[in-house]
Formats: sequence, C-alpha cells, structure tokens
Amino acid sequence: RVILDRPVLVLDERGPDSLRISARSGVYHEANRKLQLQGGVKLTGPQAAFETAASLFDTKTGELVGSGPIQGAGALGQITAKSYGVFDKGDRMIFKGRVRARIEKQ
Repeated sequence: RVILDRPVLVLDERGPDSLRISARSGVYHEANRKLQLQGGVKLTGPQAAFETAASLFDTKTGELVGSGPIQGAGALGQITAKSYGVFDKGDRMIFKGRVRARIEKQ
C-alpha cells in the first residue's frame, strides 16, 4: 500500500478534454493496481465539474467508479446520482440510481 496526501490524477492530459481528479487522501494498492480516493473527491474538466465522497480508479483499465452520491454540472446542465462511472479517459460518464438532472437550454 502507498498512502497519498492530496493526490491528483489527470486522465488524457494532452487531450482536448482532460479530466482532473483530486481528493484529500488516497491509497494505492500495488497488488491490484487500484487507487482508492477519499474525502472531497473532485472531478473537473473543460466542460464539467463534479463532487463526491469517494472513488476507485483502476490503473489497468483506466476506469473510475464511485458508489456514493455525486453531484455537479456538465455541458448540458446539473445532475445528481447515487453512483457513477467514468470510462474512455473521461469521454463517457454513466450515472445510476436516483438520477436527477436539470437540462439547460443552450
């Protein structure tokens, strides 16, 4: 285990839509190559910003998942959900469980 203080992870750093993930603390488990993030987890990108309590990043697959509530805003408007997943280097986000959205006219 590697214990991290205020870790920051950037997905697709050189791409046009990089996604930055930060937290108050984290633990990297070398055996299964997973990074557990806790405390004020923030996901920010050029078109979206979300907050949640905890996330799990799989360094083998590049997937980020969370089973706790998430809320934030994206290009289309505001959204809240009970769980989420970020796939394809941040290009695709899936929200599940009591999803509430307010889509704003552009």
